[in-house]
Amino acid sequence: MNKLKNLITQFIAAMQKRPGLLAVMAFCSGVASYVMVDRKESFSQVIAIVLLISWLWLIIDNWLREKVEERFGVAVSPNVMRFALQMVQQESLFFALPFFLAVTQWDHPQAIFTSLIVLCAVVSVIDPLYYKKLARNRTLFSVFHNFALFVVLLVTLPILLNLTTSQSLVIALITAVIVTLPSLNNLMPNARWWRFPILVLILCAFSASVWQLRSFVPPAALRLTDITLAHKVDLQHKKPVGSIKTLDLHTLHREGLYSWTAVKAPRGLNEKIFHVWIHNKKEVDRITLNINGGREQGYRAWTHKVNFPSDATGKWQVKVVTESGQLIGLTKFIVTS
Repeated sequence: MNKLKNLITQFIAAMQKRPGLLAVMAFCSGVASYVMVDRKESFSQVIAIVLLISWLWLIIDNWLREKVEERFGVAVSPNVMRFALQMVQQESLFFALPFFLAVTQWDHPQAIFTSLIVLCAVVSVIDPLYYKKLARNRTLFSVFHNFALFVVLLVTLPILLNLTTSQSLVIALITAVIVTLPSLNNLMPNARWWRFPILVLILCAFSASVWQLRSFVPPAALRLTDITLAHKVDLQHKKPVGSIKTLDLHTLHREGLYSWTAVKAPRGLNEKIFHVWIHNKKEVDRITLNINGGREQGYRAWTHKVNFPSDATGKWQVKVVTESGQLIGLTKFIVTS
């Protein structure tokens, strides 16, 4: 026990003398998370647990420092905790980034959300930007910190608890709001009492706005590995027969179309998704599918549409979306006269 105590004491002392070393460790661990995850479920689960524990640790920061000083007789510098906070934010952003990059449709507003994650990840590893620009602005830093938490929860909740994408989005948003509440006093020191409820209302309104824009948030736990349109599906092998991008109106009405998809999801996750058929930018049908996670190549399922408008010529899309309207992927085809 004495050896462990001496080791912890020496480590804390070393970090306080060389704070830059912790920054280097944070950068290396963040990059390692990005490179090694590669959507491997078992490894992702381990990192997810570590990240959630580290976020809990940050919540009890002051209490933890008091206990360390009481137990080991070493006063932990706020600089060490500051670098630890930076490391957790880096880990969160770099861990989540591969999941979002894999599912983002770059010709869709989803690209804005994923680009914001990339920007935050870059800022977190550039110390002049992080400490001189971000950390000195209490409001901006609070937003940055809770955005990192929001992002990592979107990834970890489906992996660890098998929550659906919609459930994960709701819980992540509520958690980010709750964690933000204690920091409101720091955003308005010595302010009058009535400003606090006003800030809470503003925060709730902002959260409601995020919920309305939820289609901009890629469903990190789900990935479309394939989508094909065909006239037939091989039921024995569960594969489409051929692939269609253009067809004439007569053939469409005579044979209809199968929309075949393979959606990858974490093991144990049961998710309801929809095939949304859109004709000339107008939704004409929405067909429900239930998928199960765990298959490496994705859960294979299909819908068969035979009821088309009499004048179905023009541009069509089949979107694959979650229950909350988040886009998983899409395909396009054209019907000629």
